[in-house]
Amino acid sequence: MDLIEFGLRMLVGLVAGCVGGLAGLGGSIIMIPALAMFWGYKDEDAKNEHHVYMAAAMCVNVIVALSSTFLHTKKKAARKDLLMVLIPSMAGGMLAGVTLSSGSKGAWALYAFAGFIWLYCIYNIVTTIRKIPDYPDENPTPVWWKIALVGVFSGAVAGYLGIGGGILLVPLLNMTKIPLRHAIAGSAGAMWVASLIGATGKLALLPTIQLPDGSTLRVMDAIWFAIPMGAGALVGAYLGAFLAHKLKLPHLKLVIALILAVSSIKMIA
Repeated sequence: MDLIEFGLRMLVGLVAGCVGGLAGLGGSIIMIPALAMFWGYKDEDAKNEHHVYMAAAMCVNVIVALSSTFLHTKKKAARKDLLMVLIPSMAGGMLAGVTLSSGSKGAWALYAFAGFIWLYCIYNIVTTIRKIPDYPDENPTPVWWKIALVGVFSGAVAGYLGIGGGILLVPLLNMTKIPLRHAIAGSAGAMWVASLIGATGKLALLPTIQLPDGSTLRVMDAIWFAIPMGAGALVGAYLGAFLAHKLKLPHLKLVIALILAVSSIKMIA
């Protein structure tokens, strides 16, 4: 990989981190479509290189989520009783999702990812029209099984699609009447652990996935995507978070979601 290639991959991470910081999105939902469109697939039928892109994005999720966790810990926004149930349940769901996706064609995860983007777009349209309710900080943590269900479901979807899971986790936790501030902090705290487990599992399973020429996917292919993207995403995330406080764009998330929806069509075309 030459310097130009390294720089392009870093740029993908930078844009993903910046857009994510601006609109509160996970980096994977930006990175995976970008990798699919610009680096493409050798096998147009199975599209098994998609597993490499997923693994790389999941590695970057660990870095970004861990960075967010430190910030939330300083603000004491994370609830320990929430994390004690959320972390193991989400990690278990993540492993199940990773195992399921690695045992199927990359094209299936690709199409599921595109469908997820469209659902996310619809969600943004609805929440733009109807504001998400928030709850006071003193609202109690719900019973453990509700948190566990949210964790397992979010982890399984995240593991199958190769995303961090925060896009699902935050609104689902909010539906259990957890305040948004605590839901976001809980999501970051659980996500870095679940993403670490998911990324490790995904990387370990790459050599079991075969390409048309008889070779298998390589772990280092994902690592060489993850390193520059991770460096770019860290810088981009801080830049995006800074700009989010300076720019007053109430419909920014909706605009970005619509762009992603269009991109998803090109990604699977």
